[in-house]
Amino acid sequence: MKKYLLLVFSLLFGIFHSQIIRKYSNEFLNIGAGARGLAMGGAVISNQDDVYSPMWNPAGMMAIERDWQGAAMHAEYFESIAKYDYLAYAKVLETGVFGVSVVRLGVDNILNTTQLIDTEGNIDYDKITKFSQSDYAAILSYAFNPAGNPKLDVGINAKIVYRNVGKFASGYGFGFDVGAIYKADNGWRYGGMLRDATTTVNFWSINQKELSTVVNGEEFNPAPKDKMELTMPKLNVGASKKFDFSSNIYVLPEAGLNIDFARTAALVSTDFASITPYAGAELGYQKMIFVRLGVNRFQSITDIEDLKRKVSFQPSAGIGIKYRGLTLDYAITNSGIGGSNFYSNFFSLKLDMGEFRND
Repeated sequence: MKKYLLLVFSLLFGIFHSQIIRKYSNEFLNIGAGARGLAMGGAVISNQDDVYSPMWNPAGMMAIERDWQGAAMHAEYFESIAKYDYLAYAKVLETGVFGVSVVRLGVDNILNTTQLIDTEGNIDYDKITKFSQSDYAAILSYAFNPAGNPKLDVGINAKIVYRNVGKFASGYGFGFDVGAIYKADNGWRYGGMLRDATTTVNFWSINQKELSTVVNGEEFNPAPKDKMELTMPKLNVGASKKFDFSSNIYVLPEAGLNIDFARTAALVSTDFASITPYAGAELGYQKMIFVRLGVNRFQSITDIEDLKRKVSFQPSAGIGIKYRGLTLDYAITNSGIGGSNFYSNFFSLKLDMGEFRND
């Protein structure tokens, strides 16, 4: 056993030092899914309990008690320049809950000017074409109670990633996420999600002919030398508790930390890890109408005008309505408080067949 562990450690050590580790690789998988979680600023690591759980914490699928759930979400970023879509399905099995999710983030109609100037330096606008840049992921999820312990839920994601940059490049990747939720007797719930637990590996294929161009004997847009890309693990932890004010009204707050194992612009940043807090809450009325608020993505940034350090964060809000087994949610987020006018709108729909059959 020691020999095998040593071999695995040696291989990982060699990969980390010989390949490219990207701080923001496969970042589209960190956006999350479901307007509920996005409205709460991602404060759902310990309380997301439906088909949207794989994007936050796959252990949350164990809250699906019967039959199956389906979900769909659509969002547009930066005045509809980028489009984000999510489809998911979860089915209750005898030993746990199985889920499958599909994610796409794409930017279409990007101008391709690589052939605008010919080999002799002449400009030909007819050579301008358009292409799309798209990121896809298929996620297989499974949640269960280890050793039959009802207080502990565990979930695993297996991810297959495909990324395409027009005719210029394409990449395939794979990785795993692991999550857990512990339900204490006093009503508190503690959750943790380790994204890219074994690192997620992307293998890129570059079309040098399409990417580069030669003008007057000089090459522009040379192909990158590194064809492998690694996504380092990220840890999200949170705690939540539901407070009932009456038989009709409740408040469910959560607070926690997002931990990146790299130096970033987070409030607490070291060479080993960067730590950012988050918080959010949901107000529910008769389990039918919901109001949500959240705050996330705290960063220490430098103002371009006065060069002073400032704290930026991403606020969010949303509402939801539920009728029988059908839930419609809406969320809106801003990219930060630095005078940004970029707002993103999220709409998501969930069908819980178990509740329909109960009626």
